[in-house]
Amino acid sequence: MSVFSETTRERAREIIARYPADRSRSALLPLLHLVQSEEGYVSPAGVEFCAEVLGLNKAQVGAVATFYTMYKRKPTGDYLVSVCTNTMCNVLGGQEVYDTLAEHLGVGHDETTADGKITLEHAECLAACDYGPVMTVNYDFFDGVDPQAALGVVEELRSGGRPMPTRGARLCTLREMAVQLAGFADEREGAVADGGPGEPSLRGLRLAEQHGISVPGFDPRTPIRSKAEADKAAAEAKAKAEAAKVEQTKAEAAAKPAPAPAAATSGSTTRDVKAPDDKSPEVRAAETRQPDASTAVPDAPGTKVPADSTTPAPRDAREAEAAGAAANPPAGDGKPAGDAAGAQERSLKEAEAQK
Repeated sequence: MSVFSETTRERAREIIARYPADRSRSALLPLLHLVQSEEGYVSPAGVEFCAEVLGLNKAQVGAVATFYTMYKRKPTGDYLVSVCTNTMCNVLGGQEVYDTLAEHLGVGHDETTADGKITLEHAECLAACDYGPVMTVNYDFFDGVDPQAALGVVEELRSGGRPMPTRGARLCTLREMAVQLAGFADEREGAVADGGPGEPSLRGLRLAEQHGISVPGFDPRTPIRSKAEADKAAAEAKAKAEAAKVEQTKAEAAAKPAPAPAAATSGSTTRDVKAPDDKSPEVRAAETRQPDASTAVPDAPGTKVPADSTTPAPRDAREAEAAGAAANPPAGDGKPAGDAAGAQERSLKEAEAQK
């Protein structure tokens, strides 16, 4: 197994510590991103590393690593260029963008250029139909691209530049991106200061402002509460709801009419007692179907159960069995009458005669 750096091992311990001790398996996804950040893909050694630190077997780790497309199974370039070729982007020219890049770079889907800079792939959908055709570089968007714009981006990447995405932060390499996906901040200066929302994304917000539409009672300046504050507020809300339920129960009880007085009796003051056989019909039916231990059974020692008829003698039983067997001869191996050759020939002759 490859020896991962001490930084990677320390980060792995930090990732695992984010989860409860009996739920450490939940750390598998960020750990796969972590090993990809060191090797550029999830290698067999990376799978073994994740299995080792989580106490899993390699098959369990491999099943997850091969399910998600963000985990690469072979060495990938510094920049993963994904072109959407799904319906909307395709109609708008996405396939032409992809074909132009493939021809210019000399690579096909999921292939990497000889200099190790660019890995090209076509994507089924990048979830940005209103910006199509779209292309991403390490999952950052370049919107409304055409073949020439796409060529300009990849050439700048190959020359060492980092073109600014249409939306989002400034570009980083695939390994730097994997560190962020593992849950660690981008330490580059100003890494999250660039970029901004796209015009189609802002359109809905501007229409809401124009027509005075907002969420009732929402104050965008409301601070985000800590977990302890949120738990305390939830506990207070629960206690208040339970108190309201108790008050409602009391009010309903007070509103109920008083029970009608009992009918006049013979004057006895003896307390009423339920009859011993006061059982529900279901219980009585169950007891009927399932007799208790006191019910006589035919094979109980010393017990004689009345019979409805006289048991036949052994000789009579044998005669009846023989008579039944004689009346039901065993089936033969012969074919049914309808399958006989003569019947088939007659049917053929009749069919020919009718032509």
